[in-house]
Amino acid sequence: MLQLALDLFNPGGPAQPGASSAPAAFGHPRANRRIALAGACVAYEFRCGRRRTIGFAVGPEGLTVSAPRWSTLAEVEAALREKARWIVAKLGQARERADQLAAARIRWQEGAEFHYLGEPVRLALDPRRRPGPASAALVQEPAPSGAAQSALHAGLPQQASEAQLREAVQAWLMRQARRLFTQRLDHFAPLLGVRWRRLGLSSAGTRWGSAGADGAIRLNWRLIHLHSSLIDYVVVHELAHLREMNHSPRFWQHVQGVLPGYAELRARLRQHGQRLPTW
Repeated sequence: MLQLALDLFNPGGPAQPGASSAPAAFGHPRANRRIALAGACVAYEFRCGRRRTIGFAVGPEGLTVSAPRWSTLAEVEAALREKARWIVAKLGQARERADQLAAARIRWQEGAEFHYLGEPVRLALDPRRRPGPASAALVQEPAPSGAAQSALHAGLPQQASEAQLREAVQAWLMRQARRLFTQRLDHFAPLLGVRWRRLGLSSAGTRWGSAGADGAIRLNWRLIHLHSSLIDYVVVHELAHLREMNHSPRFWQHVQGVLPGYAELRARLRQHGQRLPTW
C-alpha cells in the first residue's frame, strides 16, 4: 500500500546539519571494537554476517557496524574513516536528542505539569472522582499570580504510583486527541476535496503522521501537546497527500490553498517537536 509519512523532527523539508562540536568519546553498550574518527574516540558494536557490503547504523545506543564475514579489520576501518565526519555528526545528533529526551521527561506526581494544546496543565489528584480517563476533568483554578491556571482533576488516590499517574494522563490526552483530530479532519477534508476513511493514533517516536492511498490517516497522539494551529498543519499535510502522494509543487499548492501561512507553521512544528515530553 502506498503511504507517505510526515517526520516528527523534519516536517516536510530537509533537516539542517547541526553546528555543535562533537563530544570527545562515544560508546556503545555492546562495543567490541574501538577507533579514532574525526577527533573522537568511537567504541562500536561490530557484527559479521551474510551481507555483501559494509554498513553503518547510528541509533540511541551508538554506532553498529555490519560487514560480510570475509571483511578484514583494515577494510572495515578504511570504510569507517571514509565516513568519519558523517558518523561522528550522527553520533553527536543522537546524543543531543537523548539529552533532550531526558530533560523533557516528566516526574509523575501531584502537581506534575504537562502541556495541552500549547498551554500548561497541572495534575491534581482527586480521589472523590471515579477512576478512569472518562471521569477526569479540566478545571480552571486561580494561580498565585492571580491568573487562572488549568488543572486536570484525575480520580486517583494520593498514594497512586508514577506509572498509574502517567497512564491516567496519557489516556485522557489520547481521548482528547481522537476527538479533536476527528473534528479537524472533518473540517479540512471538504476544503481539499478529499475523503478520509479512518483515523489511527500513533505513538511513533519519529513521525507526526502518515496518509495511505486507501484514505487511512495516522496521527501522533502527542500532537495534542501543541497549539491547535500546529495540529491543523499536520492534519492538512496528511489530507493533502490524498490528492498528491508526494511532496511535489502541486502538493504544496494544495496545502497553501488551505493554510496560506503553512511555511511558518512547519518551522514552528520543527522547533516545538524537539521539546515534547518523554512518555
